[in-house]
Amino acid sequence: MKFFVDTADTSEIRDLAASGLVDGVTTNPSLIAKSGRQFLEVVEEICGITDGPVSAEVVALDHAEMMREAEILRKIADNVAIKVPLTIEGLKTCKALTDDGTMVNVTLCFSANQALLAAKAGATFISPFVGRHDDVGFDGMELIRDIRLIYDNYAFDTEILVASVRHPVHILESARIGADVMTAPPAVIRQLVKHPLTDKGIEGFLADWAKTGQSIG
Repeated sequence: MKFFVDTADTSEIRDLAASGLVDGVTTNPSLIAKSGRQFLEVVEEICGITDGPVSAEVVALDHAEMMREAEILRKIADNVAIKVPLTIEGLKTCKALTDDGTMVNVTLCFSANQALLAAKAGATFISPFVGRHDDVGFDGMELIRDIRLIYDNYAFDTEILVASVRHPVHILESARIGADVMTAPPAVIRQLVKHPLTDKGIEGFLADWAKTGQSIG
């Protein structure tokens, strides 16, 4: 499974990239606003940190304007993936961009039917929002299972990018199902490494080592 980081905080991305845990980055208008920085400047900096796909989202709602914004965004770097909403206009834009060789992330997916449409439009990535799905009483993981089954039935190339990840269990279940990618905030990714027995083991090893009075080097 590929790990994308869902943030516009470049210091967080650099820190996680140093651990080998960054295969790509996703951003959205809300994350850009939170950063307090200029959109194009942030995307360019992120593209310099990772060679993987960096999702940059259009904000227009009609196809022609989406294409105009996408043209600006894809000039930033070769690893920019244009992020479009799962609407008819977004699907038109997806088809046009992927036909031209540009990576496209179709976002705000909440049903398997929507995911099927995105795959038929040639999306590079489909982003089902599992956390928001859970929030309104549905099972986000069941959505991932349905999309995986449909994509496998027809050998679609579109990668399932699990988004709106709220906790490590979302990541674990996505990996069990066979999702291609997950994107999560830095804090959730860091939670994956935590286990009380690991902490206890380190504490015990260090206590025993201190008793030896030795040092390394």
